[in-house]
Amino acid sequence: MLDSGKPCDISLWTRSGAVQHWHNCVSLRYHFYAGTRTVKLLDSRQLRTVRDTCIFRINDLIVYI
Repeated sequence: MLDSGKPCDISLWTRSGAVQHWHNCVSLRYHFYAGTRTVKLLDSRQLRTVRDTCIFRINDLIVYI
């Protein structure tokens, strides 16, 4: 779903254990060995890096790892 290039909503845990909800974002790049991906938030045009294991919901669908 993230590799399709379409905007989506992501819910994730941060390092401190807080929950963040990123709306209208697109996955740009995936680093296989580090297990991270770069995500662009379209509303603010910020680039963020997130570990795949921290993502627990994409478009209101629960992700099981």
